[in-house]
Amino acid sequence: MNWFARRKPADIWDEPIGAPLGDIEAADRIRNICQAARAIAEAADASAPTRERYERAARTAMEIAMKISDDLMRDDAVRRIVDLCMKAEDIKTAQILSRAIQAGWIREAVLQDYPVLSQ
Repeated sequence: MNWFARRKPADIWDEPIGAPLGDIEAADRIRNICQAARAIAEAADASAPTRERYERAARTAMEIAMKISDDLMRDDAVRRIVDLCMKAEDIKTAQILSRAIQAGWIREAVLQDYPVLSQ
């Protein structure tokens, strides 16, 4: 009998999105995903399950970011995802995402924080 067994809480990136998100809600959700996945990303190389959780979080955040219509909000969201990728030492994904940032000042800030991405 598992009536009183505690269920493992679902990760925020696995929660279904009920209605279409506006730009502000999407940016907020990406911020929450990146904050929740930060600890996982730091330990992403420790084991396959943690790496898979990080990848699911990053993939979900990227899918949401693609739907943001405001350029600056999207660039800020992508910057947060780049930060998450760098925590997980996923440089290849971070390089690809940093090239997608359109605002020059955000791209320069990313390259200043992570010079390895300019290569």
